[in-house]
Amino acid sequence: MIKIHNLHKSFDEKVVLRGVDLDVFDGERLVIIGRSGCGKSVLLKHILNLMQPDKGYILVDNIAIRKVGQKDLFFLRKQFGFLFQGAALFDSMSVAENVALPLVEHTDLSPAEIERKVAEKLELVGLPGTQDLRPAELSGGMKKRIGLARAIVMDPKYVLYDEPTTGLDPIMAASIDKLIIDLSNQLKLTSIVVTHDMQSVEKVATRVVMLHVGKIIFNGDVQALHQSDNAVVNQFVSGSIEGPIQPKPVKY
Repeated sequence: MIKIHNLHKSFDEKVVLRGVDLDVFDGERLVIIGRSGCGKSVLLKHILNLMQPDKGYILVDNIAIRKVGQKDLFFLRKQFGFLFQGAALFDSMSVAENVALPLVEHTDLSPAEIERKVAEKLELVGLPGTQDLRPAELSGGMKKRIGLARAIVMDPKYVLYDEPTTGLDPIMAASIDKLIIDLSNQLKLTSIVVTHDMQSVEKVATRVVMLHVGKIIFNGDVQALHQSDNAVVNQFVSGSIEGPIQPKPVKY
C-alpha cells in the first residue's frame, strides 16, 4: 500500500498541501476530487517522487521514497504507471514505439518480446492492430487508450490517472471509465484517479477523497459523499455556484 503522512508543500508564498494524511490500499480505486489548484496533481507528483515535500513523507510498500537511492527509486517507479491528462504521446513515434518506450528504456527484452507485450497491451485497451498509426491519426479517446497501454506495459502494481476523461465526449468518457474498472479487475491494479468529472466518480470510485485548500475534507465511499453535511463537499458534488466556497488565502 501507499502511506502519505503529514505532507506539506509550498511554492514561494503559495501553500498547496497542508498536512495531507492518506492511506491507499491494495486493489482499490481511489478517486481524488477537488477544485482546480487544490493540490491534486501536486499530490500525484509527490507519490512518484517527481516533487519533494517540505515536510512529511510517503511510504510505498513500506519503503520511504524520499530516502531511497537512485537504483531503488528506479525500481519503485517501475511499480507505477501514469496516464497523463493529454496522453503525452510522442508525435514522431508510431503507436508501437510509444507503447514500447518504457520496455526499451528499462528492460533487456528482445525486440520480439517487446512486440508481443505491446500487442498484448493494445488488445487490453481495445485497440489491436494500431501499432503503425501515428498520434496525429488518433482521436482524443484513442490517444488516452494508447497512453494507458503505455502506462501498463511494464505490468505495474499502481496506475495513476490525471484527469483521464477531460476533453472527451460523454460516450468516450464512459468507455475510459469502464476501461479503468476492467483493467483494475483484470490486472489486480491499485488505481488513483484525479478527476473533476462526477459521473466518472460515480462509476469508478471504490473510495473518494476530496482536497480543499490543501487539506483532505472528505474520505469515504460514493454514498457517504452524497450524504455529507459539509457545505464545500455538497457544492462541488452538486456543481452549484451558490455557497461559501471561495477559498481564502492561507497563511503557512
